[in-house]
Amino acid sequence: MNHMFYFLLALTAVLAATANAGPVLDVNGDIIFGGSYYAISVIRGAGGGGLTLTPRNGNQCPLFIGQERSDLRRGIPVKFSNWRSRVGFVPESENLNIEMDVEPTFCAESTYWWVTPAPSPWRSLFIAVGPKPEAGGEDSSRSFFQIKKTSENPNAYKFAYCRDGNDCTDVGRNEEGGVRGLVIGSTPPFASPFEVMFVKASEIETSSKIMSII
Repeated sequence: MNHMFYFLLALTAVLAATANAGPVLDVNGDIIFGGSYYAISVIRGAGGGGLTLTPRNGNQCPLFIGQERSDLRRGIPVKFSNWRSRVGFVPESENLNIEMDVEPTFCAESTYWWVTPAPSPWRSLFIAVGPKPEAGGEDSSRSFFQIKKTSENPNAYKFAYCRDGNDCTDVGRNEEGGVRGLVIGSTPPFASPFEVMFVKASEIETSSKIMSII
């Protein structure tokens, strides 16, 4: 009887933790359980292509998350990890880590997404790549993002940065120095979140992927 009680208690806790965390779906409507996926703009043509890595301001390091300008280029796929609920699928609206699925860069860094400190109060926060987040690390909160559903398209999503798990700011795009990069906040010239659809990358694509710089 005691074993059944504790089992039901644990099951209730899991269900409560995941009540609002539906699975993220790919462009075909399939649940994303793991693996690598291209994040492609829902806007074709002028919306640009997939995500890639790019330097800024003439400095080769660190590298930032950028976007291919041509929608014919899928860029580098991403993969997801470290969501707290431990459900088998990638969940919506839950803090997780995002990593570019490519070999470590020449900046001697792994390729997890990190929010950079703002250079000034009125500037956007860019997303750069950095080391694998360590549990309890001093800055690990800057490496957690959420994938949120958008209302316009059944298989479209946006990324968000949630400082405390609830206070979320959408990820958008910013044009600076000829580079289109992902940023946090709503500073012009963009006014809406960067909406994407996820396209599964094959093992051959990811195993042969080498880093390209735009």
